[in-house]
Amino acid sequence: MVDNFENEFFGIGIQNGKTPENLGVLWRSAQNLGASFIFTIGNRYAKQACDTHNAIKAMPYFHYSDFEDFYRHLPKGAMLVGVELTESAEALEAFQHPKRCVYLLGAEDHGLSKEAIDRSHFLIKFKSELSLNVAVAGSIVMYDRGIEKPRFIKST
Repeated sequence: MVDNFENEFFGIGIQNGKTPENLGVLWRSAQNLGASFIFTIGNRYAKQACDTHNAIKAMPYFHYSDFEDFYRHLPKGAMLVGVELTESAEALEAFQHPKRCVYLLGAEDHGLSKEAIDRSHFLIKFKSELSLNVAVAGSIVMYDRGIEKPRFIKST
């Protein structure tokens, strides 16, 4: 198998996102920072006024009714990376991003579900005493992924 940029992809989304503004900002960042697709799990939104680049029409958008629906439809070979402020999560600064992965962020008020935490291949967190805004957190993860460092790992 050829190991090059064409074999890399990532998607990013939110489980039970609380506010439409956060989704719109995350979608705009996703488009600017190279995401292959965006998604939501559970309730809520698609097109947002703060998505000024109209990312929802520029890249694939998926909606899943619940976590199980989402998990059944993970792209083949993609690793699930949960973003959650837990003791067991790895610091983003040391994290080696899988070449093919899906980043999952939790709701602003409840974080990821226990099922999402338990079934993530990796959990990552930031150096922060308190939680960050979900759109900011997602943007930081995508920016970190794009930093040119020899730290990518191969997914299975």
